[in-house]
Amino acid sequence: MDEVPPNTPEYTVSEISSAVKYTLETAFERVRVLGEVTEVRRYPSGHLYFSLKDDGGKLAAVAWKATVSRLSMMPENGLAVIATGRITAYGERSIYQLIVERLDYAGEGALLARIEALRRRLAAEGLFDTARKRALPLLPRAIGVVTSEQGAVIQDIRTTITRRFPRPILLWPVPVQGEGAARRIAAAIVGFGTLSAVGPIPRPDVLIVARGGGSLEDLMAFNDEAVVRAAAASPVPLIAAVGHESDTTLIDFVADRRAPTPTAAAEMAVPVRAELVADLAQRGVRLDGGLARLIQECWLRLERAARSLPDLPGLVGTMRQRIDDRAERLALALRVAQQARSARLAGIAARIQDPRTALIAAASQLTHLFARLNAGAERALAAGRGTAGGWAGRLSPALLAARLREAKARLEGVAARLASVSPEVVLARGYALVFDRSGHLLGRASEIRPGAALALRFADGTVAARAERPGARAGTRGARLPLDE
Repeated sequence: MDEVPPNTPEYTVSEISSAVKYTLETAFERVRVLGEVTEVRRYPSGHLYFSLKDDGGKLAAVAWKATVSRLSMMPENGLAVIATGRITAYGERSIYQLIVERLDYAGEGALLARIEALRRRLAAEGLFDTARKRALPLLPRAIGVVTSEQGAVIQDIRTTITRRFPRPILLWPVPVQGEGAARRIAAAIVGFGTLSAVGPIPRPDVLIVARGGGSLEDLMAFNDEAVVRAAAASPVPLIAAVGHESDTTLIDFVADRRAPTPTAAAEMAVPVRAELVADLAQRGVRLDGGLARLIQECWLRLERAARSLPDLPGLVGTMRQRIDDRAERLALALRVAQQARSARLAGIAARIQDPRTALIAAASQLTHLFARLNAGAERALAAGRGTAGGWAGRLSPALLAARLREAKARLEGVAARLASVSPEVVLARGYALVFDRSGHLLGRASEIRPGAALALRFADGTVAARAERPGARAGTRGARLPLDE
C-alpha cells in the first residue's frame, strides 16, 4: 500500500461540503434549467420539493414557502418547465439541488397544449356560450379598468374616453404578468363586482380588462383559470383587451366583448359625443319633417272631409223651414180633425132620438096598446058570451081561471116594464128635467149660460128659473140655479 505524500492537505467533511457548496454557488450563480417535473411533494411547512429530469439525469429542486406564493404556476408531475434559480449543496445528505425562484412553461407547444386543455374543460361547462354574453350600456355612468397603473395602456384608455365622451374612470391597478399577476387580476374583477351601486365608490357600468402585447408567457396570467372564472361570474359587462389583435387568451372567450386593442376597448365602452349630438339633431330634423308631413296629411284629410260634408247652415235653415211647415200643417190638421169629430158627433146626435119624444112615443104606444087590449078583451068577452055554451062544454072553470091568471101576469109584467122606462117614475123620486127657452132638454151644466131662462119639470108640474153664478141670491119670480166658474 502506497503511503500518502506528507504534503497532501487534509480536509474535514464539513470543509469538503462547504467547499463544494461554495464552488457550485459560485460557478452556477443563476441558472435556468429545462426539465420534466417529477416527485412533487409539499410539506406542512409550506416548502415545495420536486425533481427535474431528462433522459440523462435528475436534479433535486426546492421552492421555499415565501417563493411558492409568488410562482406564476404550480409544478405538476410530467409537466415540462423552465426553472430559474441557483445551484447549492445540502451537505448533510451530500446532494446538490436547485433553489427555485421562478417557474415557466417549457416552450409554446406545452403552453398551448395546457391552454387548450383548460379551454375545452371550461367550454364543456358552458362558460363560453353566446347566450351568457350581455349587451354593453350605451352611455355608462362610470368605467372600471383593470390594468397596470404604469404604461401606455391606461393612458390610451383615458385619452380615448376623454376624446369620445368623457366619463369617470375607476382604475384598479394590478400587475399584468409575472408572479401573482393572475391572482391580483381575478381579485380586481371580483372587487369591482362587489361594489355597491350607491356607495362612495359606485360600481362601474362596464369593465375593461386590458394590457399591451407580449409573448405567450407574458399573457399567461389572462389564461389562468381563476381569472377566467372571475370574468364569467362578473355582474358587470366586461370587455377584454389583452395583447394585440393577433393575440388570443381564454378571457377573450368568456368576456362579453373582445377588443383587439385597449384603444378599441375604450371606443366600445363609450360612443362619440359629437356623433350622438349629430344623430340626435338628424333624428330631430326627421321628426320635425315627419310631424310636418303628418300635420299636412291631416289638413288634407280635413279639407276632403269638409268638402264632402253638406252645408250645415243650409241644413239648419231647411230644417227650420220644415219645422214651420210641419207646425202649420199640424195646426190645420188639428182643426180639420176637430171639425170632422164635431161633424161625426152631430151626425150621431141627429140619429139619437130625443128622450122626451121617445118617452111621449112610448107612452102613446102604451096607451094605444091598452086601448087595443081593452077592445080585444071586450070583443073576446062578447064573443065568449055568444059561444059560452060551446066553451062551457070545452073549458072547465078551473082551466079558465088558470088562463086568466096567466094573462093577468103577462099584462102586469108588461105594465111594470113600461113603468120602469117612464120618466114620470124618475121624476116621482125627486129628480127634475131642465129645459131651455126653446124647450130643448139640457143634460150638462156646461150647456147653460149665466142668466139663461130655464124651465124645471117636476113630477107634479113645471116652474120657471134663471141660471146664476154661485153665490147669487134667488129672485122672487123663479128659482136661480148656481153655475160653476
